[in-house]
Amino acid sequence: MSQFNPRNAMQQYTQAGTQVADVEPYRCVQMLLQGAMDRIAIAKGHMQRKEIRQKGEFISKAISIIDGLQAGLDRESGGAIAGNLDGLYEYMQRQLLKANLENDETVLDEIAGLLANIKEAWDAIPDAAKRLPA
Repeated sequence: MSQFNPRNAMQQYTQAGTQVADVEPYRCVQMLLQGAMDRIAIAKGHMQRKEIRQKGEFISKAISIIDGLQAGLDRESGGAIAGNLDGLYEYMQRQLLKANLENDETVLDEIAGLLANIKEAWDAIPDAAKRLPA
């Protein structure tokens, strides 16, 4: 697993409207992934109710959190995994902008599904691996 810079990521998370204390890097990623999924779900509700301003606000918050995940990648030691995640996070941000502009719920569902897949893999990391030195 690649190294993660929680300071960069948590800065984005708090800017997106969530208060957090210092947390362990693995838990930080879990919180960021869940936070992005939550904001997408809220944005989808606003989209369905045609609440344009609120929809845009929550999509922007999701984009900020994904930006935090991207900024936290350790591209030096993360190798191909970090590179692949970087590209995926970039794709997610573009798609969320598209969903906002086109009021496309299916795009929100796609991105929420991608985040859920990443979170599921992250959650499956054994505790012993989380304590290994970098």
